[in-house]
Amino acid sequence: MVVDLEELVVCESYSADLAAVARSAEVVAAQGARLLGAEPERLVIDGVTHLRWVFGTPRALLLGHHDTVWPMGSLATHPWSVREGIARGPGIFDMKAGLVQMFHALASLPSLEGVCVLVTGDEEVGSDTSLALIEKAARQCVATFVLEASGDGGALKTARKGTSAYELVVHGKAAHSGLEPDKGINAAVGAAHLILALEGLAEEVNAGASAQWRTTVVPTVVAAGSASNTVPAEATVSVDVRVPTLQAQERVDAAVRALEVPVPGARLEVRGGPNRPPLEEASSAELFARARAIARRQGLGTLLSAAVGGASDGNFTAGLGCPTLDGLGAVGAGAHADHEHVVVAEMVPRARLLAALVEEVVR
Repeated sequence: MVVDLEELVVCESYSADLAAVARSAEVVAAQGARLLGAEPERLVIDGVTHLRWVFGTPRALLLGHHDTVWPMGSLATHPWSVREGIARGPGIFDMKAGLVQMFHALASLPSLEGVCVLVTGDEEVGSDTSLALIEKAARQCVATFVLEASGDGGALKTARKGTSAYELVVHGKAAHSGLEPDKGINAAVGAAHLILALEGLAEEVNAGASAQWRTTVVPTVVAAGSASNTVPAEATVSVDVRVPTLQAQERVDAAVRALEVPVPGARLEVRGGPNRPPLEEASSAELFARARAIARRQGLGTLLSAAVGGASDGNFTAGLGCPTLDGLGAVGAGAHADHEHVVVAEMVPRARLLAALVEEVVR
């Protein structure tokens, strides 16, 4: 497994470099073909390469991605290494170790009948080209297992917040800020009012919510104006929204679209909206109970669960009503960070856990 992991990690696969993603897909395809005994379908959509294996009539979907956030050349500063049981390298935790564990888990089964494997190439940049593939596969299956990295302490991810992304554009009118500012309509002032309104919006949605699992509405990138002596004719506010429930996502969306700019003559344009539904605990509860029982039988102790703010492609499958369990991949830490790493000793136990889960669901 470590040899296979090195093979994936040293083939860099930065999401924005489609040629690199294509090269990575070939390495993943060869590894999967060797372990699963079948070549995948290579699905290239808008230049992004995805891989799919289907065995018989699918019941269990195994979902992962081979693209990473690490720019090309990151191996020079974050080289592959294994020291004292810790493996390091760009993308190793998120989520190349998960792919290796998945292939070896499936290779251990007596039959792959009823299994669908989908490895996408654009998860880190929003899954725009793979979404239709994910949804089609999930609609055919009774369960989805996501090979994203585990939570703290190896916890499986039983809930993920949904995400929405907005760009609020305030249209005003330019004028000389010294000679005739009164003839302008200041879009920057309008944007400032919106930022304050967004703060209140989050508080309203969170009324009664637990401190650990709250909706967040965060203005991130703000831009306005074209020159220091000109009333800004346009201003933009990017907004990142994370929600624990579909109801909260719908409430925020309605509230954002109802925002008004209290600057006479200014006009607000709302772009964007919900892009990933939440993975709610109800979607994962039964599968997590199965996983816990299997872990006890295998001597792995009591599995932990975690609810996390980050989203994955498992949000899409859960949003379609397909029971989904996430975080079945690597045990380690540091996704997207300098200390990204994987605990090698956990790879085999996690593969065995996944194999038993898949076998139960397919049977």
